[in-house]
Amino acid sequence: MLTAQLQRVEQASAHLSAETQQLARALRSPSVRGKWGELQLRRVVEVAGMLEHCDFVSQPMLDDGETMLRPDVVIKLPGGRAVAVDAKVPLTSYLEAVEASDEEDRRRKLRQHAQQVRMHAELLGKKSYWERLRDSPEFVVLFLPSEVFFSAALEHDPLLIEDTFTRSRVIIATPTTLIALLQAVAYGWRQDSIAKSAEEIAALGKELYERLSKLDGHIGSLGVHLEKALKFYNSAVGTLESRVLVSARRFKELGVGTSVSDLAVLEPLETPLRDLRAPELTDGAVEP
Repeated sequence: MLTAQLQRVEQASAHLSAETQQLARALRSPSVRGKWGELQLRRVVEVAGMLEHCDFVSQPMLDDGETMLRPDVVIKLPGGRAVAVDAKVPLTSYLEAVEASDEEDRRRKLRQHAQQVRMHAELLGKKSYWERLRDSPEFVVLFLPSEVFFSAALEHDPLLIEDTFTRSRVIIATPTTLIALLQAVAYGWRQDSIAKSAEEIAALGKELYERLSKLDGHIGSLGVHLEKALKFYNSAVGTLESRVLVSARRFKELGVGTSVSDLAVLEPLETPLRDLRAPELTDGAVEP
């Protein structure tokens, strides 16, 4: 049984070794390596909670009339801004360093890997993606699809981060750092949405206050006219009682109109109008 188990372990190890060699050979192909980097970039962006065509755009065409550029991803920032992300990076020297059996040869390949990353960052900076994007910050993100690619290059080129940014305006990002960057962008989007909502609420409150002020004026005018109508009614009732009905009742005393019911006595209205007492409704002015 132990022999059978060891045979299965040996077969699994041989299969794993063959798969690893196939992966290494595949990654030597620029097209395969590019597709893998783009896939890793897309997964990182999706893990950060961003939606395509809303928070980011994949491989847009940037044309200034002379040349055509196509970054792998353009991240949309609050305020109409955007930043380009490129995932194409040479990994040939790193793969050769992994396969190297001699320690000195491995170090030499890793130094070449660091030089290739630096050269690629310089070439990427010369594309000046920020000049093709409206209100873009003056930098571009170089995405390395694995942490080990960056750590290996940084180990043999300690000034890689500082030089690539100051000279080429390139920020090197790994999956971990890019997720953190995108989370910061997502936080900015949320704050921008909150700010817009606050502005809309303030505008709506001002509009509502102005409309309430106008309604206050209409209600005040209605009260004044009702008060005048009440006075006119009481005056008319007084005239009717003292001037008209006195003469009309004489007809009945003289035997005229006996089949008609007696004329009703109309009482004046005494119900007072309710005044507006709230300070917002009595000052008659709208606060600025």
